[in-house]
Amino acid sequence: MGYAYLGLGLGGVTAPMLVNFLARYLGWRHALELLGALILVVLFPIGILVTRSSPEDSGVLPESFGEMALPSEISSPTAVRSIGVSEAVRSAPFWLLLAGSTLAIGAIGAVIQHFILFLKDAGYSASAASRYSTILLSASLGGRVIVGYLADRFRKSYIMAVFYLLIGTSVFLLANPHSPLSLWAFALIFGFSMGADYMLIPLVTSECFGTASLGKLLALIIMGYSIGQWGGPWLVGRMFDAWHNYDLAWRIIAISGIAGAAAIYALSFFRTRSE
Repeated sequence: MGYAYLGLGLGGVTAPMLVNFLARYLGWRHALELLGALILVVLFPIGILVTRSSPEDSGVLPESFGEMALPSEISSPTAVRSIGVSEAVRSAPFWLLLAGSTLAIGAIGAVIQHFILFLKDAGYSASAASRYSTILLSASLGGRVIVGYLADRFRKSYIMAVFYLLIGTSVFLLANPHSPLSLWAFALIFGFSMGADYMLIPLVTSECFGTASLGKLLALIIMGYSIGQWGGPWLVGRMFDAWHNYDLAWRIIAISGIAGAAAIYALSFFRTRSE
């Protein structure tokens, strides 16, 4: 999953440069039309013709990778079952996972949408602000790959809590925007941790509840954290309009990320489906 999620990070790094290039030579209307056409011509056929829902759809068996079928896949009557949607939503781990994801992704959304505006308000040029943004997005590529290796070796909820903690604490570095060292440290730590975040959510969900209802549970969790993804940037914008600086807003966003880490860490007090 770490390597698969590299595409998301690469898109974040290259898309702004591509959009600026197209808008400069074609105008923003034609640039958007071309991007829309690329999605239809490239991504839609890949989604229909290439991707599959299970290895068996492509004629690949788990044994090909040296893996054995789980007891639940061998129709054992005593095998541990996955948790259904109705049972999951009545459990504390579901709400902890939802709350932690909402808080942390709200923090990510707020930083991503306001980072360049924050740097310009601090006196940086648009090109300098864009360079720091590119550093942040590039650092996310490393996070996606490395967290994939960690997730195969350690409990996924612990890893998720650590990365959420890094997301929250790194925002405190924005209190000193005139220090290049602080900005570099923030961009590297926050970007690296942000890259790990999105791929951990389905992994932790499956660790807690199994895979039988994974799609439905992820739909509920994604719908929930989308509120944070919208609310975080909105809150920071309103606070900047009221105080004309980002100081208090960044402190609240940092605390939000740390609270998200605490919620995910609390999952360790509950027995997971994989145990």
